[in-house]
Amino acid sequence: MSTTKGQSRSRKASSADDGPVAARARKETPGKTSAQSRNGAEAANFDSEAILDLYRKMNTIRLFEDAAQRGFRTGKVGGYLHLYSGQEAVATGLLSYYKESDKVITAYRDHAHALLLGSQPTEVMAEIYGKGTGLVKGKGGSMHLFDVENGLWGGYGIVGGHIPLGVGMAYALRYQQTDGIVQLYLGDGAIHNGAFHEAANLAGLWGRDGMNPTLFVLENNNYGMGTSVERATAMTDLSAKFDSYGIEHEDVDGMDLFAVLEVAGRAVKRVRETGKPFAIEAMTYRIAPHGAADFLERYRTKEEIAEWRKRDPIGLVEARLLESDVPEATLDEIKAEAKAVVDEAVRFAEESPDPPLDELYTDVYADVVMG
Repeated sequence: MSTTKGQSRSRKASSADDGPVAARARKETPGKTSAQSRNGAEAANFDSEAILDLYRKMNTIRLFEDAAQRGFRTGKVGGYLHLYSGQEAVATGLLSYYKESDKVITAYRDHAHALLLGSQPTEVMAEIYGKGTGLVKGKGGSMHLFDVENGLWGGYGIVGGHIPLGVGMAYALRYQQTDGIVQLYLGDGAIHNGAFHEAANLAGLWGRDGMNPTLFVLENNNYGMGTSVERATAMTDLSAKFDSYGIEHEDVDGMDLFAVLEVAGRAVKRVRETGKPFAIEAMTYRIAPHGAADFLERYRTKEEIAEWRKRDPIGLVEARLLESDVPEATLDEIKAEAKAVVDEAVRFAEESPDPPLDELYTDVYADVVMG
């Protein structure tokens, strides 16, 4: 989607069709879907097996989030909890192009990113439950997931606080002469934060010399907590804010996995080759509340949520697979496998011990050896 530079735009809750990427995919040979390859190869297609793998991941994320919400509402999960339900196509599509030399950093809606990068569901759920077997020993909880071995550098609870860190990591990667990039995820609420503008300015400045391979992924789910985009900024074309810092950008239908795959492959390849930052604004929608304690949701109507549910990203992928002659029984089997994974994660979390008290004093300061 292209827009006039700097214009405001209104958002539609649903669309009569799935967009040009979906239309093109329907014309493909059965068993093939139009999108770029996992590693950014330009003219490749994702076959049904690859899409089935992504479908499996999206179902696992959705069921995982449902289970985490049940844990919160039954008093088994403390702290706070932000779910990714409805936004699965964004991270699933973009992280399909992740390489081991890359780094990923995001805000507090971070469960999906951890799972997609290879964190064990058992350890992620145990972390959400605050257990000693969790991903960060029960010290981080839902909002502060870290798995550096798998490329995840947070999980940050402070809105916008991670953006300067991600830009700095991108500079370091190029300074070290690697081909790695940083996928830096942020929400629409964070783009009004001063930390965003300072970091974006540096990204654009360093990027002129090919020294800032940051891929900004703006996940615009229409609301910063309970405040709509239209009530938060006079200029609702959020991606156009990157123009001020010389960062080129593109919009994508974040409910459509195939559209995300197409844009992601092109953007990742560009950032990796040039060392210049690039921004993607993914138009998406969370069908879950802002946080698990957000019961009333007075800022939006049930009718609005129902309209967006018609374009549930998992449902769109499922429809495309059925059109490509994938048997419904195969999809049912994938759902059952995903449920089994999540059930095991919950069992592991519930049966795991709390962190020992002496963990309060570990990982606080670096150990210094004297002498």
